[in-house]
Amino acid sequence: MRAAVITGKRTIELIDVEVQTPVKQEVVVDISFCGICGTDIQAYRKGGPYPPAVCGHEWSGVISEIGNDVRNLSHGDRVVIGVPPPCGVCPNCLAGQTVACDRVLSFTSGRESPKTKHGGFAERLTVHKDRVIKTDPRLSDETAAQVEPATITLHAVRKSGLRLGDIAVIQGAGPIGLLTLQWALSGGASTTVVVEPNAERRQLAQHLGATYTSVPGTDAKQLVTEISNGVGADIVFECAGKPEAIQSAVDIVRRSGSICLIGVSSEPAQITPALWVMKELKLTAALGYCHEEFEMAMSQIGDGRIKVAEIHTLTTSLHGIESAFIDLADSTSTQSKVLVRPSWDDQ
Repeated sequence: MRAAVITGKRTIELIDVEVQTPVKQEVVVDISFCGICGTDIQAYRKGGPYPPAVCGHEWSGVISEIGNDVRNLSHGDRVVIGVPPPCGVCPNCLAGQTVACDRVLSFTSGRESPKTKHGGFAERLTVHKDRVIKTDPRLSDETAAQVEPATITLHAVRKSGLRLGDIAVIQGAGPIGLLTLQWALSGGASTTVVVEPNAERRQLAQHLGATYTSVPGTDAKQLVTEISNGVGADIVFECAGKPEAIQSAVDIVRRSGSICLIGVSSEPAQITPALWVMKELKLTAALGYCHEEFEMAMSQIGDGRIKVAEIHTLTTSLHGIESAFIDLADSTSTQSKVLVRPSWDDQ
């Protein structure tokens, strides 16, 4: 069987792997679609250590084999990648911090035991049963492959403290930014501003409900100043994952406003701490999600309140994955969400 794995800087290779027979609480999932995530692209650009299970962590599929101790899943079940409920026994859970469960974090970061040798850029994947959640029947396979990023952004907006009537700025109109925009609107933001250098992505943001869009820099700051009567944004969601965007978020938020970090930058960021202190900012960050948030995300996608089909711009095969990575790693790419269909042989 073939699996695509990032093996070095700007290098993604198709390798031959054996499908592991599921033992006890494991299942084998035939992957239908797997999304290319921004963290995949960052790992591709950087070439540093990257857990193999995280290389392709936005997938949907169908269970084809189950281990002897699996009771709540069956052959033929459609599933999406997920995380388990809090374990209840780790130090964080025992301290009452179940949202910070160590076991959930290990699944989120691809470091659960036993570790998988590759992610969803493969025809089949053997995983622990707690890594899968049954797919809402209203979702297509393509839509289901976008549940994971939708859940990340739902988790971030829930943590952010967004309030009814807020002026919310979303920095970055990639898939994460466009999903955050929709959750912010669903959460009660009265005015939304999407800051994005790419004109086509700005247009897509407007289509998905953004009140205003702007290019980064002075234009964005002037726009926010104008619509807030000189006060600044109530909350800024940083989704671009660029070091310089962290300080720019602080520059346009109001005093006592909030910053929510969702985009992940692997490079150090230069900030002006005095401005953070003077503004008395509130800062939240979002790495993953909680078990129940997958059902919440699927429900709102199924109801049509969160739109993901518009974000999906390209489907490719394992043979075409390298070209897709090269394009997405280019800052001028016009693609949004690219899905990989491992069973599709377009050679």
